[in-house]
Amino acid sequence: MSVTCHTADRITVVTIDRPQRRNAVDLSTALALVEAFKAFDSASDSDVAILTGAGDAFCAGADLHALAAGERKPYKPDGDFAPMGPTRLRLGKPVIAAIEGPAVAGGMELALWCDLRVAGHSATMGVFNRRFGVPLVDLGTLRLPRLVGHGRALEFILTGRPIAMDEALRIGLVNEVTADGHALARALELARLLTGFPQAAMRNDRLSVYEQYDLSEREATANEIARGRATLDSGETLSGSRRFAEGAGRHGRFETPGSGGRRE
Repeated sequence: MSVTCHTADRITVVTIDRPQRRNAVDLSTALALVEAFKAFDSASDSDVAILTGAGDAFCAGADLHALAAGERKPYKPDGDFAPMGPTRLRLGKPVIAAIEGPAVAGGMELALWCDLRVAGHSATMGVFNRRFGVPLVDLGTLRLPRLVGHGRALEFILTGRPIAMDEALRIGLVNEVTADGHALARALELARLLTGFPQAAMRNDRLSVYEQYDLSEREATANEIARGRATLDSGETLSGSRRFAEGAGRHGRFETPGSGGRRE
């Protein structure tokens, strides 16, 4: 199997398991990633997913050996499938990338698809496909400018230069940098934090952030209100207000997972 999944404590870890190819993604791997994340999104026993790679790489991009041998992936403007797999999916729950080693070319696009990115200090990102005439077709040209700004995104896209993690952290390309070998452990810590929150509010706020890009300001405002009403209707807000009235979270005290109500 080129993709493995493991769920425990409401966290699903999805691992690209092709270390012999530095976790480059061929057609079967792309299809397996789509299947894995659709299953996570519909699972009632999982709130957060982590995407990582086996061995010493996150993902080296598309499998150019397979491409050179004649494999072709469908390039269609609609539908759930993208050449790297899940990058066109808009999930209802968050995904964290745990990055060690290269997350380059399509592998960088996979990382950009995730909500948060945690990377080991020696990890590398970059549009390495520039040197081989391979296009960005997994929404890298959309997501990269939104994360780092138009000018920096064009620099990375045009030059294909490597991006070290100190720079990536400074410009917001990654959220945290850890010691090498500790990215997955830190991603699990973050995932446990997220599982401890009331889920309807967190998921609705997250979706409103993504949905705004397709909307005018007026429409985005209405959508935020609609998402907020859905949270209110879930009962989470009333439950949280009661917990606050009983003394939880006073004076900025932060509630750790398990200290407050959370289930759907």
